[in-house]
Amino acid sequence: MKVVIIGLGYVGVTALACISSQGHHVVGIDTNEQKVDTVNAGRAPIIEPGVAELIADGLRAGLLSASTTIPPLNDNDVVIVCVGTPSTVDGSHNMGHIAESARQIAHAAQTVRGRITVAFRSTFRPGTTEDLIAPIFAEVLGENFTNQVELVYNPEFLRESTAVADYFDPPKIVIGTQDGRRSEAMIALHEGIVARVFEVGFREAEITKFIDNSWHAAKVAFANEVGRVCAAYGVDSAIAHSIFVADTKLNISAYYTRPGGAFGGSCLPKDVRAMQSIARTANVKVELLDSLLRSNDSHKDFQLARVEQSAEPGAKILIVGLAFKAGTDDMRESPHVTLVAQLLERGYKVRILDPAVRTSALIGQNLGYTMSQLPTLRELLISAEEIAAATFDLVVRNSDAEPELQLQAGTPVLDLRSIS
Repeated sequence: MKVVIIGLGYVGVTALACISSQGHHVVGIDTNEQKVDTVNAGRAPIIEPGVAELIADGLRAGLLSASTTIPPLNDNDVVIVCVGTPSTVDGSHNMGHIAESARQIAHAAQTVRGRITVAFRSTFRPGTTEDLIAPIFAEVLGENFTNQVELVYNPEFLRESTAVADYFDPPKIVIGTQDGRRSEAMIALHEGIVARVFEVGFREAEITKFIDNSWHAAKVAFANEVGRVCAAYGVDSAIAHSIFVADTKLNISAYYTRPGGAFGGSCLPKDVRAMQSIARTANVKVELLDSLLRSNDSHKDFQLARVEQSAEPGAKILIVGLAFKAGTDDMRESPHVTLVAQLLERGYKVRILDPAVRTSALIGQNLGYTMSQLPTLRELLISAEEIAAATFDLVVRNSDAEPELQLQAGTPVLDLRSIS
């Protein structure tokens, strides 16, 4: 198949790498020339295990390339849209990139012979395909545009740091179409991937990620609230957790229910805000969902207090792990970035160890968010080799970004991944 991917963020780049590894010809499109040049040089513009290798293999095989402009779509089978939908002030998603991508694709599809499938993977509210995207295609191509273009909503279920494995072994495949009709192109694109397939209407597919990510956020917030209660009563939360997750029939999953760090990243906070906005629009009260971000902020305050209780004012503190997940460089809404900023404001001398984070490699929204929160990040980063010769009053571990640390004897370590 010949595939065009619009948007080379985490989702788009992973799709580019994985789809090309299946033998398909893939072109990635992004307005950011640095991302395009990086892909065309056979490198990955993100830090994600396995992606760089697949991109290098795809380039050598002549199966992938990147460009800043959409190519003629005459002989392409599928266009996959992975552009960003960042939060607005009221919590809803900014749909500017979606609308512009739809308009550009519609114009590029004017000369298509036969029918092309346009699949959206960006996260957006139910009704978007019918109320925003379809009218744009109708405006450009006419009311009978479905004779030329098949619209699909196909959410992704990728976790950063395991995205490649998740792409080939997803928990489910959701294909949203008009009235839930079968999309032969999307079935062919997923050939060889074993998972339960849900062929549903647009709206059921569109709300899937909001439900999933709100639930994941709820599990994290719930676990951390329980962890704080345990800490107040001298209860070992690790033991309490082991009892809780032993019930695999009702409690379902252990992954998000360990009391530890606050949630963050590019999905959970954004999609919880959007789910709240969706509910408000429909005048539906969702007290638990409304409490999630406040609860998460309270947990950030709790973690900050733990650090302050473990270090004297002005102490030298080493923070291990800045990205919201070890093995990636994604720091968007990372609670660890918030912690460092708060400690610096309070006069602590902070250094940061995270091997995956290189300021020279940060681009796009990741770069903008991180530099707005930590403008002196370059000076704060320290290597594992430098740590061996340095002294710290406290080491704060947020992740297993560097499992083995060569510390001066007697250096106290506070592990924020658990609560005790």
